[in-house]
Amino acid sequence: MKRFLVVLPLAITLILASSAAAQKPDAIVGKWLVEEKDSQIEIYPCEGRFCGKIIWLKEPNYPADDAKGMAGKSKVDRENPEASKRERPILGMNLVWGFTHSGENLWEGGFIYNPREGKTYKCKMTLENPDQLKVRGFIGISLIGKTNVWTREK
Repeated sequence: MKRFLVVLPLAITLILASSAAAQKPDAIVGKWLVEEKDSQIEIYPCEGRFCGKIIWLKEPNYPADDAKGMAGKSKVDRENPEASKRERPILGMNLVWGFTHSGENLWEGGFIYNPREGKTYKCKMTLENPDQLKVRGFIGISLIGKTNVWTREK
C-alpha cells in the first residue's frame, strides 16, 4: 500500500506533464525528417499560424540520367502547374502552411505541396508523441488522402 501511495503521485505528475506538452500550440515547431528520409522540413510559426520549409535534401541535384535533361543541376519546382514557379528551388521552398492548433495534439486548416507532382492538398497534422508527427494530405475530406509519419530531428 505504501508503495502505491508513492508511485501514484509520480504517475499522475508524468501523465499531466506529457498531456500539457502535447497541448502546447508550438509543440510541432522544429526539424522533421520525412518518412522517405530524403528531405527535412523545418516547422516554424508564421503570421499566427504554422508553416514548414524544406531545409535539407538527400539528393539536392538531379541524377545523371535525368529524363528532362537537368542532370547535375539543383532541383527546382519543375512540375508546378504555374510556369512562373517552375524555376524556383526546391531547397528552401515552403512545403506546408496555414496550420492552426485545434487543441490536444492536432493542427488543421493547412495545406501541403507535393513538388514531385506539382499539386497542393489540404492537410492536417497530428503529434503522435514528441518525436512523431502524422501528416495527412487529402482531397476534400480527410478520408480521401495519404498519411506520412515524420520523425523529429534532434
